[in-house]
Amino acid sequence: MPVPRAGLSRDAVVRIALEQVDAGGPTGLADLTLAKVAASAGVATPSLYKHVGSLAALRRHVALVALEEMTTTSAAATVGRAGPDALRSLARAWRGYALAHPGRYAATQLAPDPDPDVAEDAEHRAAATRVVALVGAVLHGFGLPDDRTIDAVRAVRAGVHGFITLELGGGFRLPEDLDRSFDAVVDMLVAGVTALADAPPSAAPKEQP
Repeated sequence: MPVPRAGLSRDAVVRIALEQVDAGGPTGLADLTLAKVAASAGVATPSLYKHVGSLAALRRHVALVALEEMTTTSAAATVGRAGPDALRSLARAWRGYALAHPGRYAATQLAPDPDPDVAEDAEHRAAATRVVALVGAVLHGFGLPDDRTIDAVRAVRAGVHGFITLELGGGFRLPEDLDRSFDAVVDMLVAGVTALADAPPSAAPKEQP
């Protein structure tokens, strides 16, 4: 039977949850329960409520830590780089984090409530905003017009995340090298962002008479 951990705190509960999420792989966040965390901590489940208010709150804390870790890793990988070089480094940093921490990576996809009046999601919103800002800063080196930056951010996130999700889920069964395939995907994204930057401005919709 687990020995109760002395000085249990919110940070300690979150650390246990992070360990369990990583151990569970891509489905670690979905499989996380307060009962499992309490068992690892050697306490009864109700004892966790004074540290985390609910399972949703615990998942939010896990997502916040994961987002901050991935942002720090990505920022370090892209510092001093620009344009295609920065985008390639960003994509590789995301994939590297996901392969090393599949459960935590899955947690980075947990979206915070966008309503600013939902105070409990304020830190999570801020962390998510920093990720988007980092991607925007990387793409700034392509000379994108302001009205196409969000399109490029979404395309990059979708392309890289799609590959990572398939890889973690065992969706690539053919023997060809995955690193080479990932680089090919990133090259396509670089070409796409470059084309978006060179495209003529979008015409404003005409008003109906």
